[in-house]
Amino acid sequence: MRRTLFAGLAALAALPAAALSPSTGNQLDLETIMANPDWIGAAVEQPYWSVDGRSVYYSLKRDGSKVRDLYRVDASGGQSVKLDPAAMAQAEGPAVYDRAHRHAAYVMHGDIFMVDLSSGRRVQVTRSSEAESSPRFSSDGRRLQYRQGNNWFVYDLASGVGGPAAVLRFTNDPQDKKPDQLKDMQLEMFRSLRENKSDKDAARANDDAMMAADPGRAPKPIYLGEGAEPADTELSPDGRWMVVVTKPKDAKEGRRPEVTHYVTESGYAEQQETRVYVGHNDPAPQSLLLVDLATAKFYSLKTDTLPGIKDDPLKAIRAKTIAALEKDGKADEAKALKAPDVRAVRIVSGADDGGGGGIAWSDDGQNVAIQLRAIDNKDRWIASVDFDKHALVNQDRLTDNAWINWNFNDFGWLKDGRTLWFLSEESGYSQLYSKALGGKAKALTSGKFEVSHPALSEDGQWFYVRANQVAPYSYDVYRVPSAGGELTRLTQYQGMDDFALSPDGRQLAVLHSSPYTLAQLAVQNAEGGTPRELTNTMKPAFTAHAWIQPKIVGIPSSHGAGTIWAKYYGPADEAAAASRPAVIFVHGAGYLQNVTLSYSNYFREQMFHNLLVQQGYVVLDMDYRASEGYGRAWRTAIYRQMGHPELEDLLDGKAWLVKNHGVDTKRVGMYGGSYGGFMTLMSLLRAPGEFAAGSALRPVTDWTSYNHEYTANILNDPQLDPESYQISSPIAYADKLQDPLLMQHGLIDDNVLTSDTIRLYQRFIELHKNNFWMSLYPMERHGFVHPDSWYDEYRRIDELFNTYVKPAKQ
Repeated sequence: MRRTLFAGLAALAALPAAALSPSTGNQLDLETIMANPDWIGAAVEQPYWSVDGRSVYYSLKRDGSKVRDLYRVDASGGQSVKLDPAAMAQAEGPAVYDRAHRHAAYVMHGDIFMVDLSSGRRVQVTRSSEAESSPRFSSDGRRLQYRQGNNWFVYDLASGVGGPAAVLRFTNDPQDKKPDQLKDMQLEMFRSLRENKSDKDAARANDDAMMAADPGRAPKPIYLGEGAEPADTELSPDGRWMVVVTKPKDAKEGRRPEVTHYVTESGYAEQQETRVYVGHNDPAPQSLLLVDLATAKFYSLKTDTLPGIKDDPLKAIRAKTIAALEKDGKADEAKALKAPDVRAVRIVSGADDGGGGGIAWSDDGQNVAIQLRAIDNKDRWIASVDFDKHALVNQDRLTDNAWINWNFNDFGWLKDGRTLWFLSEESGYSQLYSKALGGKAKALTSGKFEVSHPALSEDGQWFYVRANQVAPYSYDVYRVPSAGGELTRLTQYQGMDDFALSPDGRQLAVLHSSPYTLAQLAVQNAEGGTPRELTNTMKPAFTAHAWIQPKIVGIPSSHGAGTIWAKYYGPADEAAAASRPAVIFVHGAGYLQNVTLSYSNYFREQMFHNLLVQQGYVVLDMDYRASEGYGRAWRTAIYRQMGHPELEDLLDGKAWLVKNHGVDTKRVGMYGGSYGGFMTLMSLLRAPGEFAAGSALRPVTDWTSYNHEYTANILNDPQLDPESYQISSPIAYADKLQDPLLMQHGLIDDNVLTSDTIRLYQRFIELHKNNFWMSLYPMERHGFVHPDSWYDEYRRIDELFNTYVKPAKQ
């Protein structure tokens, strides 16, 4: 499911909980597996370079708390130092630099700081209760720009004076009076009124002249009219222009369902609003304004010239649905589905779509690129702006008949300020491209692998990227010349998670992990070579255990999908049993990759798989279709048919287990959470008899009750495409239940609401079904945080499998 909503499991290692005592030796038990994960260690998080490039900062979760402590370590090697409150007052944040590398700036505890690199002198630019962000230097290096919400400020380095870059008002100009006959008659009749008006006009003219002659004054308000409100703003580095993203004022989001907190400090049940259901209403469309701060004029950047903006990619589906509604006498509903003349858009944001942001200025401020996405999810445009004509100029259009990925949207400018770079799935895989304005796009990388995390070196000569060129499950840092050339592998971890370039571009800070090692920090030369390992945050109680290394295997698809990659957990001596039980684990999030050589988001589940093997099972964990890391076709195979291609893959996995590992075809269980819970339901309900039992954790049972951002990408709007929701929702197949099913859900889950499980449970009741159970957890959201809940949840799963899967059928 949607990455930003369904990545909760990845954060469980960082959440507080009452600690339990882990067991010793190599015999596992549920108390150990489900204990507070502090006994495992702490992952290194968010590394960044010091301003001088000599050290690296990183964060570590504190034992027994969700508080993160900041550490600093010498990049050349040495002991990490935890910064106490006094040292934190002098700590640095991730820095930006002016073009001449004379100054650096960063954010720390919500305020802006600046450093003179020659003297080391630090200046605190802001001290406010509001959080400032996005510091950057002007194109001439004389000013520091930063933002507070959607308001931009400028700090003059020479004078030390700061103030607003612009004052925007989303109202009509009070001085811009419309023609008024009565007013004209009054002025003509009364000399005193004419004199008063003349005095006010003269004072205003004098004020305007003084403003024009004195750049030290605060800017006058710019009135942008009524009916809209700001969604984002971006100031040009030269301070001349501002691009403003607007949305309709007071746009209605639709009704928000509520969850009930039953166990509360107050002792009273408390209600909490959650998110709007898909199709109730669509996200508010956005518009663009170009504001000339020198003249205080603004211009609408119309989108109606973008290629394909007036097309209807859902024409065939729309016609079918409208015809059905009209046949049923629902003329008003049919009319509401009429295609718009110009499709609505939103500006792609880094927070929502995997990186890149929606607006990117060239360093000199002479060019700007804007990334737009159709609300129907079928098109992404990257457009520049013609400042003379005040118009968008399309530079790249990416179309997908299914949906545009929310990942791989990074883009920006090369150092020449005239050439764009961007990621695109145009070839079927995320690759890196460059494009001179008005020219043709040039592929800087190519192949059947994914490229992400692009970082341009300070000298502009290289792009550093994360890629899985060697194998889908193997990730490392690579680099490619920004002008084009060979893609070169720099690290050899195979489980590389993230990286950061040093300020001088000569070194890489690398986060890397392995199946049983949390993310650790190393530094190596940016041209490659032997890394210097800087951290080891694992605990002995965990590392001393003889964990089963997952074996990565390729399972052939019987439906023409190629190879389905999976992790297999089995005993060292498989010849000891001729027939054995198995469990298939289904990862969550839909678009997530769990078959990698990195530390898994599902670390508890991985330990549980070790326990299952200890109990006589073998376990398979598959990257079914829709998983990340395998290209666009793999991702979009589920368009309008969620749960169908994935089930084909899971059944192929079962057949592979039976053929290659002596698994009894009647003794295969299944479990998973979130999207994995959804797939457990689809497997049991659409393939009854194939699985001996299943446990569905926090599952979606009816896609009409999930959110818009994720669901409409894959299934379109439910009003427009009801068929896709019908065939994709487990509740539509409730009458097919015949195998034992355990459903488990957190009662205060505000992502997949508990009502999903409860509604399906009621359907089973009305259908007089047997062998189905539901366990609810009053203090848990989507990602559980309390060890007691984790223990109870997996105790029930273990009992389910030991009752219905493990025993040999007579």
